[in-house]
Amino acid sequence: MRVHLDLVGGIAGDMFIATMLSAFPEHASETIRVVERMFSDRGVQCTLHPHNDSILNGFTFSVELAGSGGRHLASIRHEHAPGHSHDHVHWSDIRARLRQDLPAAIAKHAVSIFELLAQAEGKVHGVPPSEVVFHEVGAWDSIADIVGAAYLIDVISASWTVSAIPIGGGRIKTAHGIMPVPAPATALLLEGFDMVDDGVPGERVTPTGAAILKYLCRGEAATNRVSGKLSRSGLGFGTRKLDGISNCVRALVFDDTRSIAPTGDTHRQLAVIEFEVDDQSAEDLAMGLSHLRAHEHIFDVVQSAVFGKKGRMATSVRVLASPGAIDAVLDACFRETTTIGLRYHLVHGAALARRAVEVDVDGERVRVKSVERPGGISAKAEADDVMARQDHAQRMATRTRAVQAALTDKA
Repeated sequence: MRVHLDLVGGIAGDMFIATMLSAFPEHASETIRVVERMFSDRGVQCTLHPHNDSILNGFTFSVELAGSGGRHLASIRHEHAPGHSHDHVHWSDIRARLRQDLPAAIAKHAVSIFELLAQAEGKVHGVPPSEVVFHEVGAWDSIADIVGAAYLIDVISASWTVSAIPIGGGRIKTAHGIMPVPAPATALLLEGFDMVDDGVPGERVTPTGAAILKYLCRGEAATNRVSGKLSRSGLGFGTRKLDGISNCVRALVFDDTRSIAPTGDTHRQLAVIEFEVDDQSAEDLAMGLSHLRAHEHIFDVVQSAVFGKKGRMATSVRVLASPGAIDAVLDACFRETTTIGLRYHLVHGAALARRAVEVDVDGERVRVKSVERPGGISAKAEADDVMARQDHAQRMATRTRAVQAALTDKA
């Protein structure tokens, strides 16, 4: 599955959550539960609101304090008495709480998004990321937005692309004073993305929104490379009103057919990229290869242990990619690993026609991939979708029922 984010009005953390829940309403209750449980000590309440701006229908997502009269935390924190300090939280405190209170997979996404923010803020203010103190982003509603986004990123498990990003313009008031738009930290996070000036001023992308984009897309915009079978769409709105344009994000969800040969055309050309790595930690290399696997032009990444020069243990990496995007894939390999040289060539390949479907097993959605073989159709359930089952017997039963449902649907 691939999600394309069309930044009609811009993006912020709450807008990202709203658009994803518009496209994936089945995840709304659990998203709210995860965020509210994280901040149960503060009496936080999350709400997904239907919204119509007189042009389009969609949703907004709000995070409020119980008893605040429906006021969003973002507005509350700017209503201090004279001389009262703004909300500010040390990055180390945020990181510790995320790791303590969230499941490991969700915490990984949330910490990674905040790490990007800390690096950008540290560079702007001339301090190490570990010493960064968040102000606006440190407010609890912004942290809640990132927690909600992290849950959705984990549960949806998609690859991501984004449209050209509206640059906005003007000035904004922050805890550090008057800043140009986009704010300096936001501009650093958006380096590498395609930007567009659509003539509408204001802060179109918040630091939180920029960090989410950076984490999902790694600075690789795909304005004109969206294709495939459209399966879902959603609209999420922000709280500000823009002149002449809806302040929303649109999500377009495509079936992932990047590695699927069309029926009747089982032969294709592939680019093969190979290299070895012997000086990158196993943990960091795993992260880098995970990012490569999520790249829209990469079909597969295979790694194996080998002996390199001087008898060193090394990791051999082989990447299968689209030959039409070889330069982008080479750049990604150099960016995500420590290799300083690689080899690539074109080969002919053959692939069986296949398709991916979702079926219902005991009220839960399970993805199943079916393949048209010369002797008939075979199918297999996605491992990630059955991993939550408690034991081997339950996992096997889920796999069997999911495959039977998929093959029945195929028939």
